[in-house]
Order: sequence, then structure tokens, then C-alpha cells
Amino acid sequence: DAGERPASGEPGRRPRRAWGRQWSALLWVAPGFGMYAIFVLFPMFQSVQYSFYDWDGIGTATPAGLDNWKALVTQPELLHSVEHAFILIVFYTVLPVGLGLVAATLIRELKPGPFNTVARVVLFIPQVLPLVAAGIAWTWMYSSDGLVNQVLRAFGLDSHTRAWLGDFTFALPAVGVIGVWVMLGFCTVLMLAGIGKIDPSLYEAARLDGAGRFREFFAVTLPGLRQELVVCTTFTMIAALASFDVIQISTQGGPGYQTMVPGVEIYRLAFLQQHVGQASALAVFLAVLVLVVIWPIQRLGREK
Repeated sequence: DAGERPASGEPGRRPRRAWGRQWSALLWVAPGFGMYAIFVLFPMFQSVQYSFYDWDGIGTATPAGLDNWKALVTQPELLHSVEHAFILIVFYTVLPVGLGLVAATLIRELKPGPFNTVARVVLFIPQVLPLVAAGIAWTWMYSSDGLVNQVLRAFGLDSHTRAWLGDFTFALPAVGVIGVWVMLGFCTVLMLAGIGKIDPSLYEAARLDGAGRFREFFAVTLPGLRQELVVCTTFTMIAALASFDVIQISTQGGPGYQTMVPGVEIYRLAFLQQHVGQASALAVFLAVLVLVVIWPIQRLGREK
């Protein structure tokens, strides 16, 4: 009969209940997406737009074409800021992830008790502290009469004392050490959580096969921490490339441009020199750079 309604299970037609669930899901997502669009997507679109203008943030913007983008590859200070960000990856990512693996493996061997708990808390404290407070504390310790120089003098190494954050050679590594200190606790706790998910029978099987500590680590622990390594590497690399707080508080990019990174350079261009267009171009470039660097790591984590 032509007037009959198609059955609810007929291909190409969806039951009203399914459509209702979809609309309900959209209603739940809409507020969050609206906030994301207002505070993330719209400012990103504006940054891209500003990058093609010469604007001081107050007056009338004038078209600048690709001049702001050309400056990224022609001005040495902008190139050096990107180079410094990649150098900080060694301190923010390579060292914390490596040391976190070692620390997590050693803590795993400790028996549950007060010492085990204290070790976890001490390692994780830097991750809880605000980065501004960490920058201030390390600035004091790096000063001429700070803790670092006092320890060197106590061991008779007076010739090696210096104003670490004011030294053209050691300023960037000194800032990098702060990054190691901040990121180590996060990596260690994440690795500990990952080790706790590994089946203990795998370790027992490895020992029955005659595997030592090193072989057990590379054959069981490391493969079992693949997802944790991806998360840890992603988080720390973003922190390195987009670093701002610690460097702004401790050195403000100095001495000279020795510790200048894109985050501080963007702040300096936009708020101190009123070159909003050039700051926007560098900000967009930094966002794209982070995505390009992180994408292969995420692909590696999804592969089986």
C-alpha cells in the first residue's frame, strides 16, 4: 500500500530516537564548543589576519603583505629564538624523559613505605609549583651569592662560580636545568603509573629466561611504556617550544638574545615594541611548528 509507512529498520531511514540522541549530544557539546570558538578559534583567526598587517595595536592597521613573514627568516633574533627553543627540547624533553624512566624504575624496586612515598612527593613537587615561583626561586639560587655558587665554593671550585643567568655561555643551559627540574616529576609519576599497568608475569617470565636488569628493562618495561612515553614526550616538547614563564621571570631573554625564545619574543614584539603584526606572524608560525613536531610522535603512538 502506498500509504504505508516504511518500517523503522528500513535502510536509509533513521529512527526518531537516533536523531533525538544526536541532537541531545549536540546540545551537550554546544556550550563547550562555543567557548572554544570564542576564546581559541576566533583569536587564532585574528592572529592569522593581523600577521598580514602593520599595526601597533591602537591606530589604523595598514596592509603589509608578506613582510612580517619574511622577517621570520631574515631577522637573526627571530631565527635565534626558534633555535633556542629546539635546544631547550634537550632539557625539557630528552633529559626529563630519560631520567624519569630511570627514577621510575628505581622507585618501582623500592618496597612500599615512607621512603617510597617521600621520593614520589619530592619528585612531583616542582610540577605542582607555579612556574613563576620556580623561576624566582632559581633566580635566587643562580645569583652570585646564591646556593649554586655557595655549593661550588664549599667544594673548592671558586673559579667556576659565576652569575649563571648573566653569562653569555651558560645562561641558556642554566635555564634548561630549571626545565629539567620542573618536568622530571611529571615524567617520573607518569612512568610509574605506566609500570604499574604492566603484567608482573612478564617480569617473572623474563627472569626465568635469565634476563638481567638491563635486558628486563629493554624487553619488558620500555615496550610497556609506549603510550606513556608518547604522552610525556608530547607534553614536554610543547612546553619547550612554547616556553615563556620561566625565561620571562629569570632572564627576559637575556643576556642579549642568548635565552630568547619565541614565547618571550612574541610578548616583546606585541607589548613592548607594539609590532602586533610581526608578533602575530611569529605566533602563527610557532603554532604550526608545534603541530609539525608533535604530529609524528602522535602517529608513532597510534601505530601497533
